[in-house]
Amino acid sequence: MLLSIKTKLKLSKSQETIMSKHAGIARFTYNWGLATWNNLFKDGLKPNKYILKKFFNNHVKPEFEWIKEKGICQKITQYAFDHLGDAFSRFFDKKGGYPNFKKKGRNDSFTIDASGKPIPVGGKSVKLPTIGWVKIYEGLPHTTCTKITISRTADSWFIAFAYEQKHEPTVKQHEIVGVDLGVKELATLSTGVVFPNPKHYKTNLEKLTYVSRKFARKVKGSNNRYKAKIQLARHHARVANLRKDTIHQITTFLCKNHARIVVEDLNVSGMLSNHKLAQVIADCGFHEFKRQLEYKAKKFGCEIIIADRWFPSSKTCSNCGHIQDMPLKERTYNCSSCSYSIDRDLNAAINLSRLAKA
Repeated sequence: MLLSIKTKLKLSKSQETIMSKHAGIARFTYNWGLATWNNLFKDGLKPNKYILKKFFNNHVKPEFEWIKEKGICQKITQYAFDHLGDAFSRFFDKKGGYPNFKKKGRNDSFTIDASGKPIPVGGKSVKLPTIGWVKIYEGLPHTTCTKITISRTADSWFIAFAYEQKHEPTVKQHEIVGVDLGVKELATLSTGVVFPNPKHYKTNLEKLTYVSRKFARKVKGSNNRYKAKIQLARHHARVANLRKDTIHQITTFLCKNHARIVVEDLNVSGMLSNHKLAQVIADCGFHEFKRQLEYKAKKFGCEIIIADRWFPSSKTCSNCGHIQDMPLKERTYNCSSCSYSIDRDLNAAINLSRLAKA
């Protein structure tokens, strides 16, 4: 199976400049391709990434000497067109919106390879094609990959790549578990284990407000505004990393110790339309939770079962099967049929676990 790794690079000032140049060329190529695509479409033509790539390499690229500067990997323009093509494919498949132009300093990234040759990685340094040796803060597994993506978050650069690894099935403590995701408790298991919701965004909201106000008051184009922008980006990155770390701990525990995991197919976009709960729901990271479960299930050898979105897990009594309305404010399920009383989230988790036996 393919596993992906993303970790922080330890770069010198000159290396950061080289990375910025690569990201700038990738951004220029992507934006040129998008603008050309729009113009061709307005003229009644049907463009694709192959036509744009061929025209760019033969007629546009020779005019810009800075793209062919020494130390610049020429593969970045190829992948820029590939990313543009993927963006349009998602748009045509109604999986995403229409592609937007890239802006400097926002989601800067580029992809390189070694002309089809495997790239060896391992330890605390890696030799990138054309760029040369770069250091990494944490050790990498000794393996090979076909391509490497380098991206920037705030003022930090990260390296990401996929590599092949054998399955690592673990001994399971439980055969079946139901997982109820929520706002009050991030995850409640049918086994009785409860993972509280740390609410990282709300916890750091006061500092976020202060840093945002500080950034807004700086003069546009000034060096102080750039410093405030980096500070704000660092704070957002820290909150996002805390959220991902929490989800990683829960999903790893689930996949390592349970053979079959039943989770709900939540309508996250619909839940976010509730302006009273949108902030805290977004802070839970339900989509990321499901994404991590799916790839870790392959890694640790377990099965993921997605319950139907309309399955009344919270409304059904886990003792007698009676269904009754359950307002969100009621945290205890009191069955009107058999007088059974149980925590709302635990009741839903037990009902979900029974789907695996059906």
